[in-house]
Amino acid sequence: MSTLSVDRPVDPIPEGPAVRGRKVPVWVAIVATSLPMFMATLDNLVMTSALPVVQADLNANVSQLQWFLNAYTLAFATFMLPAATLGDRLGRRRVMLAGIAVFTAASIAAALSSSAEALIAARAVQGLGAAAIMPLSLTLLAAAVPTQMRAAAIGIWGGVSGLGVALGPVVGGAVVEGVSWQAIFWLNVPVAVVAVPLMIWAVRESKGVRRPLDIVGTFLLGGAVFLGIWGIVHGNEDGWSSIGVVGSMVVAALLLPAYVVHARGREHATLPLRLFRSRGFSVANVIGLMFTLGMFGAVFLLSQYLQVVQGYTPLEAGIRTLPWTAAPMVVAPLAGALAPRTGLRALLLTGLVMQAAALVWMAAVAESAGTYGEFVPGLILAGVGMGLTFAPSATAVLDGLPDDDFAMASSANSTVREFGVALGVAVLVAVFLENGGQISPTGYDGAVGPALLTGAAAVAVAVVAAIFAPGRARASS
Repeated sequence: MSTLSVDRPVDPIPEGPAVRGRKVPVWVAIVATSLPMFMATLDNLVMTSALPVVQADLNANVSQLQWFLNAYTLAFATFMLPAATLGDRLGRRRVMLAGIAVFTAASIAAALSSSAEALIAARAVQGLGAAAIMPLSLTLLAAAVPTQMRAAAIGIWGGVSGLGVALGPVVGGAVVEGVSWQAIFWLNVPVAVVAVPLMIWAVRESKGVRRPLDIVGTFLLGGAVFLGIWGIVHGNEDGWSSIGVVGSMVVAALLLPAYVVHARGREHATLPLRLFRSRGFSVANVIGLMFTLGMFGAVFLLSQYLQVVQGYTPLEAGIRTLPWTAAPMVVAPLAGALAPRTGLRALLLTGLVMQAAALVWMAAVAESAGTYGEFVPGLILAGVGMGLTFAPSATAVLDGLPDDDFAMASSANSTVREFGVALGVAVLVAVFLENGGQISPTGYDGAVGPALLTGAAAVAVAVVAAIFAPGRARASS
């Protein structure tokens, strides 16, 4: 059977745009853009199963445990929007390749870390590299497939993202148990060795509208995010009335309206306010913030609960999270394919309600000292719900926006979701500690339940937002 270019009206075997005169099949372009994103997503949760081991090896405290994750997610969130602007100016593929290089070098530094402080610093640089990978991968993918295949391709992209989420705790657990926690980071090196030449071969370079870098806006938004998370993380340790905590929270609260004033009427702001005129974009970002806050904060606590309270090894704990974390890998592509028929709103509402119910279920089981088997229905419910949320929310972000705004819009949504991850870990751990929680076999009693219910309340806010989501995605202009 002969193949046809995506530029033609019919595509029995779709091919992507020409790369240096070659026609590249769409599936190859999807793999090339998704593999680096998988690497970045994997490292979001790869340390969760390893935290107890890392804590003992580096003599880390609870605050440092949070920063092992939050240093990554905060740098990730802060620099995605500037990375998208650089991609528009210098070339999206070029900037994404630079991000892969930075990410890989920082992974080597993390593997060689001999102190908690060094590991936190390396994780921050990893996040900087990931910031140039995640949003640009979606932008390059959207440009590599025809419009009629975009929802399905984004669904596959979401499934690969789900695979990174799924394998993070398992890979982390297997590697730390079979080799060492340092080997978690060495794994990124061979992935990068494959990803770089594949991207050069399969993905053509593209640029967007040249926008000036908004350095002031980046510092205003980044400062608000960093100081807000810092205050929450240190609230229980330093005291909620301490000068450092109160001061950081107040400054964070002031920086947000300062950014709005700065960005008003500014066409090339770090996060242009005009994007919020799109209902899909606005709703998707509220959903992205609240559901990641609830769900990923819960993953952080439950991954340790399975080891510390129920006595599983890191690998055993990682495997036991699979009913939750592996389901999006299967469900997200299906949700992407169903979205044009069912509409975005129905999928989002169903998925988010399932996630809120799952957290309530797991809170009840944890507080009643239930067995792992009693957790399984809640884990499955959470995983299917996340799978129904990933792809439709990614599609809603781009709903009705012109192609030139795709990089900025996807970067903004990725920023919000990463902020939600960091905020979720900080908030749920703060609730856990405020209720007397400790990382000990009996330290979760009476503390993990309120923390998980806090996560459920955050997801419930996302449910309300989903009511206003677009029914069906419109074609971009």
